[in-house]
Amino acid sequence: MKYCKNCLENDARPGADFDKNGICSTCNYNDHFNKNFNEKERLEVINEIIKKNKKNNTTGFDCILGVSGGKDSTRQALWTRDKLKLKPLLVCCTYPPEQLTELGAKNLSNLIDLGFDLIVTSPAPKTWKKFLKEGFMGGNYLRAPELALYSSLPQIAIKYKINLIFWGEGGNGKTTDPKLVNKKKEYDGNSQRKSNTLKNCDLGWMNKLVGDKAKLIPYRYPSEKEFKDKDIQIIYIGWFMKDWSIMNNAKYAALNGLSLREDGAKNTGDLFGTMALDEDWVAINQMIKYFKYGYGRTTDYLNYEIRNKNITRNNAIKLVQKYDGLCSDKYIKDFCEYLNISKDYFWDVVSKFVNRDLFTINNKKNEKKFLPKFKVGKGL
Repeated sequence: MKYCKNCLENDARPGADFDKNGICSTCNYNDHFNKNFNEKERLEVINEIIKKNKKNNTTGFDCILGVSGGKDSTRQALWTRDKLKLKPLLVCCTYPPEQLTELGAKNLSNLIDLGFDLIVTSPAPKTWKKFLKEGFMGGNYLRAPELALYSSLPQIAIKYKINLIFWGEGGNGKTTDPKLVNKKKEYDGNSQRKSNTLKNCDLGWMNKLVGDKAKLIPYRYPSEKEFKDKDIQIIYIGWFMKDWSIMNNAKYAALNGLSLREDGAKNTGDLFGTMALDEDWVAINQMIKYFKYGYGRTTDYLNYEIRNKNITRNNAIKLVQKYDGLCSDKYIKDFCEYLNISKDYFWDVVSKFVNRDLFTINNKKNEKKFLPKFKVGKGL
């Protein structure tokens, strides 16, 4: 295991790539992006795209924008309306009642208060729970929820005959595996289907869990033929905004009514309470990710800040050592109750996905269950 010499990305991350100087592809892309960013030229590009797609639009809405009510979606909605002078239809694929936080509902309401039209979709809760449990057993409980999230936007776009979709993250090596980026049109999100989340859009594992195929509709990502027939185009907004980052988006959104988490980094690994505002169990997924690859939410956040020169690598290391991979016992307890499993069974499942090259089991009671063999910033 080795780390990027500039940030804290390690080579255990899927898709990680380093140059001969030991710098990760994400840092290299970030430098390239900032040095070559020309706002005037990029606005001309997006305005041409808008002009082309407006010709086919008869609904009164200029585009569809996926939202959760969080920092990114709040800033995207305001930027699309106030900067581009468009009328977006916001679409939220939300969690079932047992999973959605009051904070998440409050922030969705804030978008409505800001004057936006919003459609909320939600797959059948009992089916959702089956898929979530199956995903957890396979090491990623978000497997099904992410399919529903990604699929909801093009599905609604096709239904409402709005062929332009704006998506936030992605479209550049700052947030995406650079190998998935369209080199000629980095803002083009139609290659999204090749991502790890959507690869092959396989619902076979879901078919085994439900008898009614209609229950699978919310999870079905439209085919390439459907995209082509309906002229669906996904655009990554992040490519058009030089200052797109976790903290910049959070500051902007908070000044426009966004409410942040108050449970502290020791419960989630989230240093400023800006992420996953609509549900608590993402902290569990981030903890499992940490055990798989040696990095979690804290590292993801600080890599942004290192690249933006808001913190030194050495100071970031101290925070990663203190907070990465942490998850409140309360959230684990709630998660177990939802799935009707014991905490012992929960840890038995999690232990199957712990990377034993990176972690060792700790048999001492009332302490961390798995201890890193690696040193943050140095590796093994």
